[in-house]
Amino acid sequence: MTAASRPPEGRFSDRVSDYERARPGYPAAVVDALEGCGALFPGAVVADLGAGTGISSRLFLARGYGVVAVEPNAEMRAAAERALGAREGFRSVAGNAEATGLPAASVDLAVAAQAFHWFDPERARAECVRILRTGGRVALLWNVRRTVGDPFLEGYEALLLRWGVDYTEVDHRRIGPEAVAAFFRGPYRSFRFQQAQSLDREGFLARLFSSSYTPAPGHANREAMERAAAALFAAQERAGRVAIVYDVDLFVGALPLGSVG
Repeated sequence: MTAASRPPEGRFSDRVSDYERARPGYPAAVVDALEGCGALFPGAVVADLGAGTGISSRLFLARGYGVVAVEPNAEMRAAAERALGAREGFRSVAGNAEATGLPAASVDLAVAAQAFHWFDPERARAECVRILRTGGRVALLWNVRRTVGDPFLEGYEALLLRWGVDYTEVDHRRIGPEAVAAFFRGPYRSFRFQQAQSLDREGFLARLFSSSYTPAPGHANREAMERAAAALFAAQERAGRVAIVYDVDLFVGALPLGSVG
């Protein structure tokens, strides 16, 4: 089985430690926006679809919302349970966006944070319709790494294009406005925020290899990518750190029944 054909739920099993250590979170402004447009309100329950190690779940727990983390990968789910299992309002289930295992009409907001590009959109949409209560919404959320603007950001992108395994096939940026509109099938709101992630050398390497499209240990490209990444860091670090800059894209709306158009 090639990397590109590997089922999405298995792609991160060997990257949990790097993922926990170095993946960016999301700004509190995301929750502010969801509250402001009525998608979140006191007592709301959030289904975090493709919750991974719980990065996005933390965002909602911190504001007092109940969260059901839905994650198919056992290693990622276990990491979320270790980190968040004692938190009030948190529980996790083995499931995916297309078959959550949740009761019908049981949540108020379904969130896909850095995950929608792995879904079967039609099946995931049908499942969201099933689990959402009347008036419920869906939020699609991504940290979109900037690829231009300074030599480090451009060098990082060049690393992935040169040494990545299936970067162009699975990168979430292949999901464009048309796919988002086709999913919602009606009005939705969009928001954009910015944030930066400051990383030391080890954190930078962990961030790089947390991505499923980078070569795993033992892959023919791994050592070459490590050398190139170390050279990039040495050339671009300032006071022992580099900064990855993100645009944070949020799309939120209801899911009306019926077909597109």
